[in-house]
Amino acid sequence: MPLLLDLTPLRVNASYRRLWTGFTLSGIGTQLATTAIGLQVYEMTGSSLAVGLVGVFALVPIVVLGLYGGALVDTHDRRTVALVGGAVLWLAAILNTVQAWAGNTEPWVLYVLVVVSNAGFAVVSPARSAIYPRLLPDALLPAANALNVGAMNAALTVGPLLAGVLIDQYGYTATYALDAAMFAFAMWGLLRLEPVPPAGPDGGRPGARRRAPGLTSVLDGLRFLATRPNVRMTFLADFCAMILAQPRALFPAVALFAFGGGAATVGLLSAAIAVGAMTAMIFSGRLGAVVHQGRAVVVAVALWGASIVGFGIAVLTAGRAIERGLALVLAAVCLACAGAADSVSSVFRNTILQSATPDHLRGRLQGVFIVVVAGGPRLGDLVSGSAATLWTEWGAVVAGGAACILVVLALARWQRGFLAYDSRRPAP
Repeated sequence: MPLLLDLTPLRVNASYRRLWTGFTLSGIGTQLATTAIGLQVYEMTGSSLAVGLVGVFALVPIVVLGLYGGALVDTHDRRTVALVGGAVLWLAAILNTVQAWAGNTEPWVLYVLVVVSNAGFAVVSPARSAIYPRLLPDALLPAANALNVGAMNAALTVGPLLAGVLIDQYGYTATYALDAAMFAFAMWGLLRLEPVPPAGPDGGRPGARRRAPGLTSVLDGLRFLATRPNVRMTFLADFCAMILAQPRALFPAVALFAFGGGAATVGLLSAAIAVGAMTAMIFSGRLGAVVHQGRAVVVAVALWGASIVGFGIAVLTAGRAIERGLALVLAAVCLACAGAADSVSSVFRNTILQSATPDHLRGRLQGVFIVVVAGGPRLGDLVSGSAATLWTEWGAVVAGGAACILVVLALARWQRGFLAYDSRRPAP
């Protein structure tokens, strides 16, 4: 088993290779647009609150359509669902270009386009995640998920940096136009894909006409989640990390008061997590050999918590026990370790979800996954911000990291079967 990132999924399956290439490039474009929208809204309004509302308008369609989009994925050809959602995303990217070219000065136009774009994302994402297990054997899913996590973190790093250069040199129109052009690669990957109809409850191809997705269909997926401990633990473990120990809302205050910096310091702290995640994925080749993937999730989440505790200690000691510059380096190293742990957790959580969930329910469970991934960090921002208001920034960070460790270990003790989960015999 190689030490470096396992590229086998890209070599053995042309359909997966096209999808991965397309969505890697479009992910960079999405981050270009996300950065540009925040800057454009701030230029229009001069208000940080107005910029913060972008996140609110993005979250609502993800929560609503993430669940319904998953139901669509389980009742219609997944390629078709992904193409429709992708067309909505592409339209939003094109309209972003048009509004910038037309000299738009109304922030509500951007808010509407954010809603449209994230509605498309909420449909495309569960469809794409439900397609991968049909293209690749279970043994290659950890490698495929490592490739996907690596691509996502590369986009989170490259996209904002590239957006800053493009906006300064060429303006918003060119930046949005590049996003639209890059999304064409994602559509190309989907168009080249063969039809991917959902399997029936018995694992075979559906023969009878399926009922239209509705509330009952969504509830069926939630009932499955409630009665399947291994799948359920993938969500609970993520909640431990993202809700109890999410420090990003405290970065501005920490940068200013602990490290004596500003926007550049906030950028460094944010980038450290992504750099750690990418580094872990570069050396992820042996993840495919891990059999007890539930145990790996628990260890990775506990390491996230420990790394966040280390970050809090670096904040506490900055300018007191150690010099601010050295404390900032230690803080960035701890956040990089946290990013590495989170990326490993993400690989195995997604692999368990894909492998252990029956095909006819994969779309709905992936829809729940999208809601958790989108909503968890935002709830975490609220928790950490509230704790810091009641106590201090370093205290909120340390307490959150410690709580993450204690709760995930308690969950593992409660759900011992998750520790024994065997990837060779996936059981939900």
